[in-house]
Amino acid sequence: MPPPPALRPGIIPLRPLGLGDILDGTIKLIRSNPKAVLGLSAVAALLAAIPLAIGQAFVLSSMGGLLANPQNTAGAEELTGIYGLAAQYGSTLVSYAIQFVVVTLLTGVLTRILGRAVFGGTISAGEAWQLVKGRIPALFGVVGLMAVIMLVPLIVFVLLIVALALNVSADSAVWLLGLTILFLIVYIGYYLFFRSRFAFASPAVVLEGRGPIDAMRRSWHLVTGDFWRVFGILLLTSLLVGLVGGILTVPFTLAGTLLGMFGAGSAATAVVSAVLIAIGATLGAMITYPFEAGVAGLLYADRRMRSEAFDLVLQTAAIEQQRQGWVHASADELWHPSNSARS
Repeated sequence: MPPPPALRPGIIPLRPLGLGDILDGTIKLIRSNPKAVLGLSAVAALLAAIPLAIGQAFVLSSMGGLLANPQNTAGAEELTGIYGLAAQYGSTLVSYAIQFVVVTLLTGVLTRILGRAVFGGTISAGEAWQLVKGRIPALFGVVGLMAVIMLVPLIVFVLLIVALALNVSADSAVWLLGLTILFLIVYIGYYLFFRSRFAFASPAVVLEGRGPIDAMRRSWHLVTGDFWRVFGILLLTSLLVGLVGGILTVPFTLAGTLLGMFGAGSAATAVVSAVLIAIGATLGAMITYPFEAGVAGLLYADRRMRSEAFDLVLQTAAIEQQRQGWVHASADELWHPSNSARS
């Protein structure tokens, strides 16, 4: 006789989760609270997309002028001059800086919404923000430490390549190219390894109230023993959301690019081009942000259920909440590690 189905008061069954449970739970998270989840994600994506879209529209407009008249030196000066370089690289840096801030904040808010949705409760964006705002410094600490871990090897390698390039002959260029390709292959593995190891640091900050280093240590511990499964699910999720995001983004980006390059370089054309590119980037990121945050949060819950018998804690609380007929805010406190059945 098969065992009875697991209790499911919210977006997931309260038992160790399979891949289908995690993906289905993430979709249910978005559907259960679309105003908060998709609305916040759209705002975050738009804020990050606007500077980059403006810079791309400027570059495309200048390229369009060169295509229309290759002898036009003014167009070339626009691309290579101070304003052109600022548009190309400055807008990218500004976009990344904004993305760093808004995605960090968004991850915290979405994680708090997810923590309540597991029990079938809903929470508004404003309520989630009130609960999360005290954890924002620790969230930025985690993201900052991750940036250091990811960027330091890259910076060191770039400086090494520049130093070698200044001191080798043209015949040695092939060796530099081979070294660069080898480094990129190794770096991809390095990036994916640490991304998987610290995937649960943000949930640990928001739901358990830990500091940055303690949260990263907690994530490392939770992933230990199930690294390849966590790695595979995160990688599959990135590929899936990349594909869906690309489908949404490409038509608008392509239209904006073509319009910017062949639209006679007018101000109106540049504005429309920037708007189209921004819409495309926003639509893609609007799906990417909540889905990746949702999968990471549910994987975190799964690892706690598997390694700490946390499903027993969740089931006991869910039964009590069903008896009372509503999901109390005290459910948020259940995520603290002191409530684990094996703590």
